[in-house]
Amino acid sequence: MKQLACLLACLGLLALPLPAAPARPNVLFILVDDFGWGDLSANGDAGVPTPRMDQLARDGTRFTQFYAASPICSPSRCGLLTGQFPARWRITSFLQSRAGNAECGQADFLDPQAPSFVRAFKQAGYATAHIGKWHLGGGRDVTDAPKFAAYGYDVGLGTYESPEPAAPLGLKTMPWTTNREPQQVARHDRTRWMVDETLAFAKKSGALPWLVNLWLDDVHTPYRPQEGKDGRELVAKYRDVLMETDRQVGRLLDGLRELGAEKNTLVVLAGDNGPEPSLNRTRAGGLRGMKWSLYEGGIRTPLVVRWPGVIAAGKVNDTSVVSAVDFFPTLCALANVPPPTGVKFDGEDLSGVFKGGAQPRTQPLFWEYGRKPAPTGDAKAKGIRAFPYPSEPDSKSPNVAVREGDWKLLVNADGTGVELYNLATDPKEAKNNAESEAATASRLKAAALAWRKSLP
Repeated sequence: MKQLACLLACLGLLALPLPAAPARPNVLFILVDDFGWGDLSANGDAGVPTPRMDQLARDGTRFTQFYAASPICSPSRCGLLTGQFPARWRITSFLQSRAGNAECGQADFLDPQAPSFVRAFKQAGYATAHIGKWHLGGGRDVTDAPKFAAYGYDVGLGTYESPEPAAPLGLKTMPWTTNREPQQVARHDRTRWMVDETLAFAKKSGALPWLVNLWLDDVHTPYRPQEGKDGRELVAKYRDVLMETDRQVGRLLDGLRELGAEKNTLVVLAGDNGPEPSLNRTRAGGLRGMKWSLYEGGIRTPLVVRWPGVIAAGKVNDTSVVSAVDFFPTLCALANVPPPTGVKFDGEDLSGVFKGGAQPRTQPLFWEYGRKPAPTGDAKAKGIRAFPYPSEPDSKSPNVAVREGDWKLLVNADGTGVELYNLATDPKEAKNNAESEAATASRLKAAALAWRKSLP
């Protein structure tokens, strides 16, 4: 191309240099299950060192106001993949058995007609893979869930909660049990296996740009550290599994460098929802709430983004409010991938923010969780857990929330239990301003309830 440009210039047919081809980075999305805001020691330090993830943060930009789309796994992942609030696709709790899903009033799997940023990347010429926890349909008695290809994946290596479980991760065995199938790797070795498969896929992709969703699950309870360490107390086991996750993330980053892919790979590290247990809020960095809660500890999780030469290194962004529903339009913009036409995203293109700019949100963010109380009657007798709720004191929240600017309001869907917090001055949500800021509370309550009413 350079030779052609020189020839044309010499002939007087080209006055300006040819534009450079648009960059197409590889994309590695590491999603860590139940990853509390304080689990990343660079954020709040729950007492467990995470040196490799901290180094990733120093090499890129760390965002301290990142929100998952839900305080529980399945809807959180739905929001991340689709760029839309998960209830639009009738996913409001964790996907489970057909009876449990019916008790929640939700779908059995993510509709393959839903938007998928992976599909957009595949259509743009990327090699695509899912490796690890899926939990968007399949497993238990849901045997008709769409295969990974329906969402745009070339390769799908899921856990048992997926349409295509990988044999080394267990074909029918829940990963938190002590049972193990003959071909299944040990629970404590799962992340190592997933990292190996990610690096193998990257290497096999050759000249093609690639996208891997690597969705890890070691930090999900019950913790299963290396054999011989399983009989210890909960905190010690938590420490072991988090440190192993950090070690494997480091091994993955080393592998990218050895493949020569470090400089042209956009790495995203995030959590899917808050921790369970919170260990006296240490895992949430002192924030109120935990998994299954719409307080900050349930939906604010770590976010680190690295792309050498494009995303600033060593930066901490304390001001930008980023949501999981922003990833679809943002990743497309960063990678020069055309988003699908006719899709109305609930998220926003924050590529300018990722590159170091300032950009206030143009629309509020909404959440909902907990449409029903605990199951009763026949559902209870069958052991169905439709909507799990926190058992830790002061963590169970109202079931609808909205954030606009520094204000966050929580309210029950029936209009009761209004709570209003100024997160700029009170991120731990200790002072309810619903009465002293009545006009703001009334406006945000109306917006939150109107949004909730608009959902399926």
